[in-house]
Amino acid sequence: MPMAPKGKPKYFVLDTNVILHDSSCIYQFRDNDIVLPITVLEELDQFKKGNEMIHFHAREFVRTLDELSGDKLFEDGVKIGPGLGRILIQLDRKFHEDLAMNFSPSNPDHHVLNIAYCLVKEISGREVILVSKDVNLRLKAKSVGLVAQDYTTDHVKDISELYTGRRIVEDFPEDKIGKLYESPGEIDAEDRFTSNPLAPNEFLILRNGKKSALGAADATTRKIRHVDKGNAYGIMPKNAEQIFALNALMNPNIRLVTLSGKAGTGKTLLALASALEIMKDYRQIHIGRPIVPLSNKDIGFLPGDIQSKLDPYMQPLYDNLGVIKNQFAEDSPKYKKIAELLHEEKLVIAPLSYIRGRSLVKIFFIVDEAQNLTPHEVKTIITRAGEGTKMVFTGDIFQIDHPYLNTYSNGLSTLIYKMKGQKLYAHINLEKGERSDLAELASNLL
Repeated sequence: MPMAPKGKPKYFVLDTNVILHDSSCIYQFRDNDIVLPITVLEELDQFKKGNEMIHFHAREFVRTLDELSGDKLFEDGVKIGPGLGRILIQLDRKFHEDLAMNFSPSNPDHHVLNIAYCLVKEISGREVILVSKDVNLRLKAKSVGLVAQDYTTDHVKDISELYTGRRIVEDFPEDKIGKLYESPGEIDAEDRFTSNPLAPNEFLILRNGKKSALGAADATTRKIRHVDKGNAYGIMPKNAEQIFALNALMNPNIRLVTLSGKAGTGKTLLALASALEIMKDYRQIHIGRPIVPLSNKDIGFLPGDIQSKLDPYMQPLYDNLGVIKNQFAEDSPKYKKIAELLHEEKLVIAPLSYIRGRSLVKIFFIVDEAQNLTPHEVKTIITRAGEGTKMVFTGDIFQIDHPYLNTYSNGLSTLIYKMKGQKLYAHINLEKGERSDLAELASNLL
C-alpha cells in the first residue's frame, strides 16, 4: 500500500471484498487510519457460516475487530497496534446529493462509496482513499472524483520476469555435456553462472552444436545433475518441459512443486500420473480445486443435491484420471489399482473446502486451478502440510475466473514469485500444448 505522507496520515475506506481476500488487511496500512463502513460489517455477517476460504476470512476478521473494539470504535477509532494507525466504524449516512441521482441506495457498494465521498467533503487536509478489489466500484468512485485503489499488498510487481523454472544454455562445454551421461551423471559448473546464479532445482537445457543434455541444479550438492526422460504410470513426457515436470514431481527431496501453463500443456495429467507412480511413498492422494462459479451463477442455483452440484467442477479431474486409466486394458493390474484407490479413499477428488479440514500427513496433495486462489488461501493450504506431505499447485495465471483476482494478485503467481530459491521448491512453466493440434491452435489464436 502507499507510504504514509510526512504530514497527516491518510484515511483508507475498506470494501468488504478486501477483507474477504485478506482478513489481516488492516495491518498493511502502516500508520494510516482505516474507515470501516457499517455496510461492510453487515455484508460480513452473511459470510460467517460456511467452509469456503471467504467464510474463514470473515470470521477471523470479526474476531480481530472484537479484540480491538473499545468505546471509541464508532467515534475517533481505536489503535490497531504499535506503529499502526486507528480503525473506526462509520455508521450509515444519508446519501449525498451529488450521488443520489446516479447511485441507487439499494446497492451496498453505493453505501461504501457514499461514506468515502462524505468524508472527502467533511475533512480537509487528509487524503481519503477507497480500497476495493471490485474494479466497477473503483470506476464509480473515480467518476465522482474520489481516489480509488486496488488492494495491492500481495501483488507480483512484474509478471514478465516471473520465474519459469528453466533456462536454455547455448555453447555449453561439449566435454561437460558428455560427462552428464556418465556415472554419476553430475558436473560442477557453478563458474558458468556467476553473473546469473542458478536457483536450487532450476532446470537446464544445455546445448553445444548438435549435442545437448537436460540437467537440473541440485539443491544439496550445488552441482548440475543429469535429468533422464522417465515416465509416470504409463504417461510419457512429450517435450523437455514435461520431462522436467515429471522429474520435480517424483523427486522425494522436493516437497513443493508449481506447474503453470495454458490449457492442454499437461499440468494436471502429469501431477496425477506422478502421484500414482509413487503412491507407495504416500498414505493418500488428494486432488482438489477451488469452486469458482462462472457467469456469476452461484453453486446454490444449480439443480440437484450437493454431489450433483459439485460434479461439474470436479469432472476435469476425473477426465485426466480417465486418460491415465484408458492406457491399460480393463483387466490389467494398473487399471484395477485406480479403481481400488478410489473405492478405498486412498485417491480422493474433492473441492478444496472439503479437503481443508483433513489431516495432511504423508499425502500427495494436488491443487488444480490454483490461479483462482488468493495468496492467503495458498498460504493456509501449505501451512497445513504435515510430515512427509508433498504439495503440487497447477494452473494458468492468465486464465482466471475469480472476480477479484488477476494475473498479478492470484495465489499461484505469488507462490512462484516468493518461493524461487528455496531448496524444497521447484517450478516449471509449460509452454507447448500437447492436447491436440486443434487445441494448440485455438489456445494461440483465439
